[in-house]
Amino acid sequence: MVRTPFDVIKERLAKTLPGAPLSLLPKKWEKIGDVLIIKLPDSLRNYEIEVAEVYASVLKCKSVLEDVAGIDGEYRIPKFRLIYGDKDTETVHTENGVRYKLDPAKIMFSSGNKDERMRMATVSNEKEVVVDMFAGIGYFSLPIAVYSRPKKIYAIEKNSFAYHYLVENISLNHVTDVIEPLLGDNRDVTPEGIADRVIMGYIKNTYEFLPVAIKALKSSGTIHYHETCPNELLPQRPINKITKIAERYGKRADIERIKRVKSYAPGVSHVVIDVRIE
Repeated sequence: MVRTPFDVIKERLAKTLPGAPLSLLPKKWEKIGDVLIIKLPDSLRNYEIEVAEVYASVLKCKSVLEDVAGIDGEYRIPKFRLIYGDKDTETVHTENGVRYKLDPAKIMFSSGNKDERMRMATVSNEKEVVVDMFAGIGYFSLPIAVYSRPKKIYAIEKNSFAYHYLVENISLNHVTDVIEPLLGDNRDVTPEGIADRVIMGYIKNTYEFLPVAIKALKSSGTIHYHETCPNELLPQRPINKITKIAERYGKRADIERIKRVKSYAPGVSHVVIDVRIE
C-alpha cells in the first residue's frame, strides 16, 4: 500500500501529540517553492507549531504560513501568518519549466490557475504583439514568452512590489528580449493600436477595463477575458458585457471559447473567455 505524505504526517503527529484532534488535520495545502500554506481549525490552534513543524519536514518546506483570511483587496494581497520556520519567505516556484520568484506572504500565487498558465504558454506565436494588462509577477507573460516567443509582450503592473518581482522573473527566465515591463495603471500606460492579443487576468470588475483592451488591439485581435460569475448566470452575463462594450466601440465580439478555471466560492466560478474582436 502506498503511503501518501498526509499518511506520514498523521502517523508522526499521532506519536508526538496523542491527545490532539488529529482527525481535523488539513488534508489539502498549497506548496509554493519551499513555502507551505495551510488552513488550521481552531481546535488545533494550541498545537500549531508542532503541526506545522511536521508538515514542513515531510513536505520539505522552510516556512509554513497559515491562511487566515484568503486574498483581499485590489492588489490581491494574501492575509497569511507565519507559524513556523524561516521568516524570510521569499522563494522560487517552478511550474512547467517557468520560474517564478516571489514572497507568498505578500504576493498571491494561485495553484488553481495552473492549467490556464500552461494553456497560455502556447496560444501566441513569433509574429504577435501581446499586452498583459494585469501582469502581476508574470503569471501569464512568462509562460507565453518562454514557449511562444512572440515579437513583444508589454507586461503592465501597478503594484510596485509585484512589479519588482516581474522584473526579476523576466531576467530569471531569460526573456528580457521579449517582455517589456511597464509600471503603472493600465488605464494610463497601455499602448494603443499595437496588440494582436490582450490578456485580462483579473477578476474584479474586469469589464470596466475592456475599453482599454479594445483600444490596445490593432483593427482586430483576441482578448482573454477573466471574470468571476454566479454559475446560474453563466455563460450569458460575461458574454453580454463583452458584446455590449465591443459594440460601443464599433466592434464585433465573436466568442471562441469559454472555460471554467476553478471554483471561486460556493456557486461562483472563475471563468476565462477567449473572444475575437473584429
